[in-house]
Amino acid sequence: MAIDINSIRNDFPILEQNVNGQPLVYLDNAATSQKPQSVIDALVKYYSEYNANIHRGVHTLSQQATDAYEQVREKVHTHFGLNDDYAVIFTSGTTDSINIISQGMTPYFRDKDQIIISEIDHHSNIVPWHLVGHQVDVQFEALSCQTDGSISVEELKAKINPNTAMIAVAHVSNALGTIHDIEHIAKIAQDHNIPLLVDGAQSVPHFNLPIADLGIDFFSFSAHKMYGPTGVGVLIAKKSYLQKFIPYKGGGEMISDVFVDKSTYADIPHKFEAGTPNIAGVIAFGAAIDYINSVGLDQIVAYENELLSYATQQLEQVEGLRIYGHHPNKVPVISFLIDGIHPYDLGAILDKMGVAVRTGHHCAQPLMRAYDIPGTVRASFAFYNTFQEVDRLVECITKAKTMLL
Repeated sequence: MAIDINSIRNDFPILEQNVNGQPLVYLDNAATSQKPQSVIDALVKYYSEYNANIHRGVHTLSQQATDAYEQVREKVHTHFGLNDDYAVIFTSGTTDSINIISQGMTPYFRDKDQIIISEIDHHSNIVPWHLVGHQVDVQFEALSCQTDGSISVEELKAKINPNTAMIAVAHVSNALGTIHDIEHIAKIAQDHNIPLLVDGAQSVPHFNLPIADLGIDFFSFSAHKMYGPTGVGVLIAKKSYLQKFIPYKGGGEMISDVFVDKSTYADIPHKFEAGTPNIAGVIAFGAAIDYINSVGLDQIVAYENELLSYATQQLEQVEGLRIYGHHPNKVPVISFLIDGIHPYDLGAILDKMGVAVRTGHHCAQPLMRAYDIPGTVRASFAFYNTFQEVDRLVECITKAKTMLL
C-alpha cells in the first residue's frame, strides 16, 4: 500500500503554516521531527484528564497515569521485538541514555583499556566516553570516515586488541545519513565478547534494527526524532549489565530502602529512572509509535528511498554543489556545500524563502575535520515531505546562488 501523502500531511498541523511569507518546507527532520495531531492530542488529554504522578499513589488518577505510562514501555518492547533479556528505561534523550551506560561501565574499565568510537558519530556518543577518561586511564581508538561516508568493518577488526573493553558507534550518521553495517559490527563484538552500544537516534524514524536477534548490548534513541515529544529518550539494555551497574542519578523512585548512611536500589527499570519522569511525554510517545505503525515502516522506507533518490539527482544538477557521503545505504539525509558559499549564509537565505535546513558541524566536529570543512548544509527528509518540496529546495538554492556569488 502506497503512502497517501496528502492525508499524512493533514495529520501534521505545523506543515500548514507560512514562514517569512512563504509556505513552510521543513527539511530539518534529523534535528527533530514534527508531531502528528494524535501525539499533540495525547499530551493535552493527559494534562486535561488524568494528570498525576505515577507509581506512588493509590488514587484513581495516579493509577490511570501509571497504567498509561507503563503501557508505552510494553509498546517499545513490542515495536522492537525485544525478549526478556532486555529492559526498557525511559530517559530524557539519547544523550542521557549513553551517559547512563558510560557511567555504569566506568567501574569495570581498567587503566589502558581501549574504547572504540567513530569519528563520524554525534558528540553524544563521543563526549560521554571522554568523561570516563577523567576517572580511568582509558585509551580511545576512532574508526575513520571512509571516502563514501561509511565506517570500515575491516578497520574495526584491525583495531580490536586484548584491551578492547567497549565499542560505541551510531547506527546512522546524523551528518551524512549513512547506514552503518551494525549487523556485521554486532557479530564482531560478540565474537570478541566486547560490549556494544549502538546510537539509534537517526535510524528509529526510518526502520527497526533487530536488536535482540543481533545481541546488541545497549541501544539508545530519542522520541522527538520519531514524531514524539522532546525530552523523552529510551535506553534498551541487557538486564545482565543493568543489574550490576550503579546508577549515576539518585533520588526518589529509584530506591528500595534509604537509611541515613546507605541506600539500596529498586529493581530494573526503576533503578535508572530517578525522580518524576516526563510522564506526558512518554505517554505521547506511545501515540507516536502507534502512528508510525498505522502508516507502516515498510511504506515509510519505500517512500523515503524514492524521495532521497529524487533529491540526490536534483541537487547533483546544481552547478558547484558537492554532496558529502555517497554510500548507497542511506536514510533521507543529504549534506552538501556550494563552492564559494558559507553554509550559514546559504541556510539563512533559504530560511527567508521558507525552507528550513540545518547548517554547521551538526555536533560532528571530528567528521568535519576529516573532510577539512567548517560544516555543511543538511537537508533531512521525512515521509511527510514531498517531491514538490525537493523542487522548491533546488529552486531556492539556485536563487540564493545568484544573491551570494
